[in-house]
Amino acid sequence: MKNSLLLLFFGLFIAFSGRAHKDLAIPVSKKIEGFLVDFKTKSEVEEVEVQLKSAVTGKVYTAETDENGKFTFRNVPIGKSTIKLIDKDYRAAVLKVFETNEKHLVHYTFSKTDPFKAQLKVSWLFNWGDYQGKEHYWSHMVARIILVIYGLCLVLIFFYSVIQLSLAIAYVKNKKKQQSRVTPPFDLANAPKVTVQLPMFNEMYVAERIIETCAEIDYPRDKFQIQVLDDSTDETKDIIANKCAEVAARGINIQHVHRTDRTGYKAGALDCAMDKVEGEFIAIFDADFVPSKDFLLRTIPYFTENVGVVQTRWGHLNKDYSLLTELQAFGLNGHFAIEQGGRNASGHYINFNGTAGVWRRATIDDAGGWEHDTITEDLDLSYRAQMKGWRFVYLEEVESPAELPITMSALKSQQHRWMKGGAEVFIKMWKRLATTKGLKIGDRIHGLAHLFNSSVFVFILILSLLSLAVLHIKDSFSDLNIYIKYGMYFFSSTIFLGFYYWNSFRDKRGNFFGDLFRFLGRFVQFLTVSMALGLSNAVAVIEGYLGIKSSFVRTPKFNVAKKDEFKGNKYDKKSLSIINILEGTFMVVFGFTAVNRAIYGDLGMVPFHVMLAVGYGIIFFNTLKENRSQQA
Repeated sequence: MKNSLLLLFFGLFIAFSGRAHKDLAIPVSKKIEGFLVDFKTKSEVEEVEVQLKSAVTGKVYTAETDENGKFTFRNVPIGKSTIKLIDKDYRAAVLKVFETNEKHLVHYTFSKTDPFKAQLKVSWLFNWGDYQGKEHYWSHMVARIILVIYGLCLVLIFFYSVIQLSLAIAYVKNKKKQQSRVTPPFDLANAPKVTVQLPMFNEMYVAERIIETCAEIDYPRDKFQIQVLDDSTDETKDIIANKCAEVAARGINIQHVHRTDRTGYKAGALDCAMDKVEGEFIAIFDADFVPSKDFLLRTIPYFTENVGVVQTRWGHLNKDYSLLTELQAFGLNGHFAIEQGGRNASGHYINFNGTAGVWRRATIDDAGGWEHDTITEDLDLSYRAQMKGWRFVYLEEVESPAELPITMSALKSQQHRWMKGGAEVFIKMWKRLATTKGLKIGDRIHGLAHLFNSSVFVFILILSLLSLAVLHIKDSFSDLNIYIKYGMYFFSSTIFLGFYYWNSFRDKRGNFFGDLFRFLGRFVQFLTVSMALGLSNAVAVIEGYLGIKSSFVRTPKFNVAKKDEFKGNKYDKKSLSIINILEGTFMVVFGFTAVNRAIYGDLGMVPFHVMLAVGYGIIFFNTLKENRSQQA
């Protein structure tokens, strides 16, 4: 028995000794080094696990990269080996199959100038799906669909910017001619009769001002009529009645037309008063406007035989009230210089802006009158009239000052009406515009683009939300990165819009570089807030396309030019909504994404997401502040 145990022990000793001897006989490379960088950022990555497997012995070695992205393996058998990536955050991949020889007994170092590149694994958003052996088949397909929608939004925004660029070019070409335009001669003795209409609804803060201002307009009194179209349900109707009586006592032809039924809202009031209109021409002013005394003397002379409307430029009574009013003025100046001026210069359709313009009464009748199936009756009637052959004239040199909304809630109310109304008119008019015989192709294209303008906010909202998914696609599918890179070419959209707003920038002081610096600052601020208004504006546009009806929500008027004059406004109702909550959520999401990507080193979309975060933050915190002020 003892002999048997001795024999067994001796045999095991010989076996292990033989194996040990065999291992010791294989020469080894004392040190093998390499470097690992991230495929996208091109920067070294630390704490990433790398595996080496010797083909000679089958032994596996594991190392982790240091802060310089370097990994080191020690005592690796000379001969063929395979280096693989096995880290949890990066794709498992063979990085290199290589072979060492007797020359590499001390070390074998891969070139630092040609490091191994690591690609991140499929992100959490796309880490699902498998089909017929194809890894992540369904998530890859979803990623492609997302990129198609994302790309389509980029293309549509680019198309919008190209249209705006073409208008800016037309405006610049026509600017000198427009500046040298002289008001046609006007024979006061044979002046046509004019009616001034002032539609109002609960305008207690500004009602007296607009009535008094219009009463002072310089025009033959025997050919001048004022109609105050009053739908008020509060003390405003008494204020209007008293002011109308005072003006009438001066011998001015003025009527107070009060309705108790608000059918059709503003359009209904305008339509209801048509049988009481005495004038051949009708000038319309909203309650917050302050037209100049010579307004009619500078507009009526332009009514040649086929001119149906003369529209003037809006000025801004309270532009310097706050950053919010300055940004509104910046945007409106773009519309009233480039869009109106550029379209008019090119002979394309423009729109009556609802106020600060004059209609030929025959034009209204010929076009079918005021209709109230949309909440932008001015845009609707404008297109119906121009498609009938009436020509519109835009006078940029004639300024009609008005008040800008001074609160975020008032601004969003105004924007909601404009955006929704634009979508409603597109649904109503696009087929007519596309098929009516005799229209020029340019008028069709620019007309459809004009009516479709408000939809750009839907594309901006979709683009901003999908950009979060695109970042995950970028991390997940290297074969799709080439398509994402094409997005950089659409940065030209911003350049085109920059040209558009530069030519409408009215705060130039003569020093080019100083003006450019001020413009760029204001332009970035404007884009930042405009993109964040994309959420509420997109909701309004979608409501318009879906035919969701809502009441005509007027923009509250304040009659203040300085902050210390503001004592509150009973019409400016404020309450938190689901949209406000989403705005706060978007602020956090885009802000976190921007910081996360900046730390990671992927800076491509960081400026875009920073602007979105700041914009949504401005809107969200201003809304909270206004709500607190109202409750105080």
